[in-house]
Amino acid sequence: MSSAPSAYQPRHAATSVPRPESPSPPQTGAAARTEEDSPEPEPAASHLPKNGLAAASAIMAAGTTVSRMLGFVRTALLAVAIGQTTLMADVFEKANSIPNIIYLLLAGGMFNVVLVPQLIKAAKRPDGGADYTSRLLTLTASVLAAGTVLVTLAAYPIIIALTRDWSEEMLLLGTAFALWTLPQIFFYGLYAVVGQILNANAKFGWYMWAPVLNNVIAIAVIISYIFAFGAHQTGSDQLAEWSATHTTWLAGGHTVGIIAQAALLLWPLSRLGLKLRPKFGLRGMGLRQTGQVAGWTLVTMLIGNVANLLYLRLISGATAARRKMGTEGASIPGEAATNVAELIAILPHSVFVLSIATVLFNQLSHSMHIGETDRARQLVNQGLRIFAIPIMFFMVAVLVLSGPLGRIFAGSGEDAHLAGAAVGQLLVLLALGMPFRSGQFYLLRTFYAAEDAKTPMWVFTTIAVVGLTITYGGAQFIENQYVPYLVVGAFSGLHLLQYVICHVLVVRRWGSFGFGAVLSAYTRSGFAAVAAGIIGAGVLWLLGGYSFGFAWNSILTAIISCAVVGIVMAAVFVLALRWLRVPEFGLLMESLARRVPALARFAR
Repeated sequence: MSSAPSAYQPRHAATSVPRPESPSPPQTGAAARTEEDSPEPEPAASHLPKNGLAAASAIMAAGTTVSRMLGFVRTALLAVAIGQTTLMADVFEKANSIPNIIYLLLAGGMFNVVLVPQLIKAAKRPDGGADYTSRLLTLTASVLAAGTVLVTLAAYPIIIALTRDWSEEMLLLGTAFALWTLPQIFFYGLYAVVGQILNANAKFGWYMWAPVLNNVIAIAVIISYIFAFGAHQTGSDQLAEWSATHTTWLAGGHTVGIIAQAALLLWPLSRLGLKLRPKFGLRGMGLRQTGQVAGWTLVTMLIGNVANLLYLRLISGATAARRKMGTEGASIPGEAATNVAELIAILPHSVFVLSIATVLFNQLSHSMHIGETDRARQLVNQGLRIFAIPIMFFMVAVLVLSGPLGRIFAGSGEDAHLAGAAVGQLLVLLALGMPFRSGQFYLLRTFYAAEDAKTPMWVFTTIAVVGLTITYGGAQFIENQYVPYLVVGAFSGLHLLQYVICHVLVVRRWGSFGFGAVLSAYTRSGFAAVAAGIIGAGVLWLLGGYSFGFAWNSILTAIISCAVVGIVMAAVFVLALRWLRVPEFGLLMESLARRVPALARFAR
């Protein structure tokens, strides 16, 4: 539940641990400079895509989009197979999420932040980077293989450490799942490093499309599971009915998908023409040249991922509480429901804010580098104002549609409406923090643009300490079934606190960036969003969205309801923006039109 930067998001928003917002630490220094800073143009090199950066970006974006969509399908099908607010859903979520976080703690930051950036330099050497790449792959395989074996052997104590109030039966089941999923650590690392090697050699598409294969396999595994064992039935005792075959099929099948995701990249790697061979030794790996920026970023990643594990440990207590509540337990959200809610809530940020911020970051870095502070403040102001349009709309849209959105991922059992409502309640809490999540994210990138990774580290440390103190302190006074609401509510509150801290630090260091104009943009966009929300709520009411009617009958009716209400709200929102003459709407369309030219006409 932390917002610390992470170097790796392999599943592209499948059901996993709530992901940090930034897929990699922003480039700083020479890597972030524009062409104007280069004293002379570089000749064409093998590390540049033959068809241009635009084409490469389009291929990568397409792969990410397809994988993300398949991730949503996978999430919905998994709920059909084992439920959403059930014991098995939470146990599987715990076991299937741990490998990725442990990979990041074990080696992910080192490989991505410290070693992988050296690949671009190595690719320009006479040997095409063969020596460096051989050392990197050897180091990766050695560290990850040893770490994976040790972690897998420690599966039982790890499950104990990362859960709260679980019974011995639950711990043993979680361990059985973990024994099948923890080997994923090795293949996560292999996928990440081989993917970056391909990127350094201008083979961009493979890295972003490999997760599609993973999701296709996972979907096939879940569908075959449903045919073999049937869908989740309300009232069934999953713990008593579960067998080793169930575990192998579900957990082992998902691990096969991760293996295939990594193995797929070995074919294009073999076609690079590099003479790769096992080669040990750290000399020439760039460990001494990484600088303070990488060092502080590594610490930030460590803090963020440890905080994630601790937050989810608290939430796991709801799983134990649900076991004692009988049929009413379906209304209690656990780890699976929390991650699904985060998956939905972070989507607008990932699609709009992250893409726009990436475009503006290069300009911001350039302005910081040449000392144009006024221009840097303008870019901060511009980015925050542009974000107001999509974020305010989706905040209100999620508030209006929280129930049906939760129902899509609640399975097909008789108690699916209760599970959908549980997810929806968490969505409401997360939606309230959307504007501050995006605002603090962009303000933190201002420091990275100035080659300052130390300040973000201290911000994340402060937020982690405050958040863990509040949640662990509060959890001592409330029952376990209410802890997920405490954690998720605190998460949104921490975004507000983090924004305030970042705002103060930015203004103190670079001066005012025109907060009044930013507030005006959010206010006017908010009025337009509220108008759209009122109309949308009326349409949803007619569809039974607030009375467990049509919108709650099935996954399909929930999707239809969300689509109808979403289209109506979008139309009203655009008309309201036009009527209010909100200038940020044109700026947003201009930014998006750089990637989707068809949107250019809306910028006028």
